[in-house]
Amino acid sequence: MMHRIIIVEDNVPLSKGFKKHIDKTDDYEVVNIYDNCEDALLNLKVDKPVIVLMDIELPGMNGVEGTKKIKAKYPNINILIVTVYENSETVFNALCAGASGYLTKNATPQQITNALDEVMKGGAPMSIHIAKMVVQSFRKAPESILSDRETEVLSLLASGKSYKSVADTMFISVNTIRFHVKNIYDKLQVCSREDAIKKANDQRLI
Repeated sequence: MMHRIIIVEDNVPLSKGFKKHIDKTDDYEVVNIYDNCEDALLNLKVDKPVIVLMDIELPGMNGVEGTKKIKAKYPNINILIVTVYENSETVFNALCAGASGYLTKNATPQQITNALDEVMKGGAPMSIHIAKMVVQSFRKAPESILSDRETEVLSLLASGKSYKSVADTMFISVNTIRFHVKNIYDKLQVCSREDAIKKANDQRLI
């Protein structure tokens, strides 16, 4: 099955270049390109993307605000920020808004494919510097409804790791991770990873 992608980028040559590379892959197809967030938001229900490539500097609504609006309405859509400056505060803000990671505008075709593959596997392509900024932005509340183990699991998931990667990091099985995640969902009264991370972040549980 081809994974549907839309591109939100006002640099036409760049967006066409990304589309050309992506459409050559076996697993992904670009179903639409927009030069602003407003039009992209209006057509999400029709386009049904699994991944959005989102520029930050856009006419009208910027990419950070666009990311917030997309994630609020469609939390399961993955958003990759397309940026020139990979270690900027703006990229950090976009990730905190719900983006899954980012691509640099000079990314090679292989880097584009690798980033898409990583996101589809539950990962988050980003530099160590940005990852540390994201993780350090979380502070655990004094009285948490989550156990220390559950907090560790959710913190690792929030940093972009897949279930398998979290399991490897904690030296436990993937089934044990799933058990912890189920307990986390029950305690936070949510049904998805995105909602769990958002609620835990809002309540400063991680």
